[in-house]
Amino acid sequence: MRLNVIQKRNIWWFISALIIVTGIGAMIISWVSIGAPLRPGLDFVGGTKLQVELDCRGAGGCQPIEINRVRQILESQGLGGSTIQVIGEKQQGLVVRSKSLDVEQRTKVLQTLAEGVGAFDQKAIQIDTVGPTLGRQIFISGALATVVSFAGILIYLTIRFQFDYAFFAFVALFHDVFITLGIFSMLGLWLGIEVDSLFVVAILTIIGFSVNDTVVIYDRIREVLALNPEQSINQVVDDAVNQTITRSINTTFTTMLPLFAIFFFGGETLKYFALALIIGFIAGAYSSIFIASTLLAWWREGHPPKIVTSSAEQ
Repeated sequence: MRLNVIQKRNIWWFISALIIVTGIGAMIISWVSIGAPLRPGLDFVGGTKLQVELDCRGAGGCQPIEINRVRQILESQGLGGSTIQVIGEKQQGLVVRSKSLDVEQRTKVLQTLAEGVGAFDQKAIQIDTVGPTLGRQIFISGALATVVSFAGILIYLTIRFQFDYAFFAFVALFHDVFITLGIFSMLGLWLGIEVDSLFVVAILTIIGFSVNDTVVIYDRIREVLALNPEQSINQVVDDAVNQTITRSINTTFTTMLPLFAIFFFGGETLKYFALALIIGFIAGAYSSIFIASTLLAWWREGHPPKIVTSSAEQ
């Protein structure tokens, strides 16, 4: 079946615009409510993270943890502004992110929580502490790495292709990043999901994956143009996309298979890292096929490149 990419390009653009605008709206709401477009994790803001699980090995088992009860206990300890998340299929795990706590304070909090919600499995207790200075350095380094990667890709594509190719590939990269950021902003508002340094790694990986897919399609567009210089740019793009779409879909699908395995079986640490990659890779395949190619055709249709003829031909 042949896909008419150009004929329905307004639909593809509308879908992308709707998702991006919704994500930007979520980021604005998040900024107003918590002072950041995405809910920052411990890596960025600093503080202490306590992760515990109830010890349910007794005959009576355990009841799910009540988040309101946990909040009351933390407020009694002067930690009312902490982030609380109940985890696990049976709601018997707990993650608390608070201001930085010393050893004595952590011990007291754990004891008070155990008295209020039940005994904890000592082997499952995880405690992480990050200072605010280190968190700020991680954020600055991640932002700098993202900017440098964008600049390098723009320069590379300009040299390899032409500036309009590079520009619309750049637009596609922003498309993928904004969709991932927007969805995680919504998840932060609805489910309290936070972003950490692994999220920055995921964004950089998405950028690399997306531009690779776009380069494949652009290469084919250039090849078809060379073989059929008199053909309209819309027809060229349609042909190029249909020749490469199977490869793009298969590459994305096989790449996501291990990511789904990590998301479902990799544990809490890697779960949202895998989710970010899944969202970004889907957005990357979509933008390469439906956004970067159609925008290039739209631009070339209105601004065809000048054909330089030799004096002998004149």
